[in-house]
Amino acid sequence: MGFERALLFLALALLAEVAGTVGGFGSSVFFVPIANFFFDFESVLGITALFHLASNASKLGLFRAGIDRRLLLQMGVPSVLCAVLGGLAGTLVDTVWLERLLAVFLIVFSGWLLFRPSVSFAPTATGAVIAGAVSGGMAGLVGTGGAVRGLAMAVFNLPKEVFVATSAAIDMGIDLSRALVYWRNGYIHADDLVWIPLLAIVALAGTWLGRRVLRRVPQSAFRRIALLLVFLIGWVTLLGVALG
Repeated sequence: MGFERALLFLALALLAEVAGTVGGFGSSVFFVPIANFFFDFESVLGITALFHLASNASKLGLFRAGIDRRLLLQMGVPSVLCAVLGGLAGTLVDTVWLERLLAVFLIVFSGWLLFRPSVSFAPTATGAVIAGAVSGGMAGLVGTGGAVRGLAMAVFNLPKEVFVATSAAIDMGIDLSRALVYWRNGYIHADDLVWIPLLAIVALAGTWLGRRVLRRVPQSAFRRIALLLVFLIGWVTLLGVALG
């Protein structure tokens, strides 16, 4: 990869990290479609898992006081288990139809909530477990499941600090597990590891910038921003599958 192309990739990764922090559900939902323009699919999965580890470590350092331990347990455990299963199944399953289904679901449900801003649901144990399982499974299969978890947390109408911190803690468990699975599957290539130190710096800088932006966002606007980003992610995912 040429120098100018590398700079473009890192700049877009920084924007993805800032957007992921402000949206509350991590950068992989933005980083994966960006990385697809620069790397092959297997490398994208491996690099995303490692980049997201650095991203979530940064968020936990800056937002750790906001972690909801009950929600972390209810969503986190099924997320990690299903991320492992999804990662193992990734070599056996054609994920294109899953990406289409995910995209349509994100578009329809987030669009409905945008037009019905008063709708919210209590974070029940059953809802949290289902959201965790689906988001973890999609993370293992297609590299990103944060939009599903972000949608669920937006429905729960969580305070922004709780949203960001708890999502990052869940993601950390998912990324640790799927990084091991991707390594086993041969998705983490030796020539891709050169990007990891640079992306770790990008993750820290993007999280810091995103935190500064988030402090200026009122709680009432935070939910709308999260839902709008999920809505856009749905369309980007659908377009990516169509063009692919």
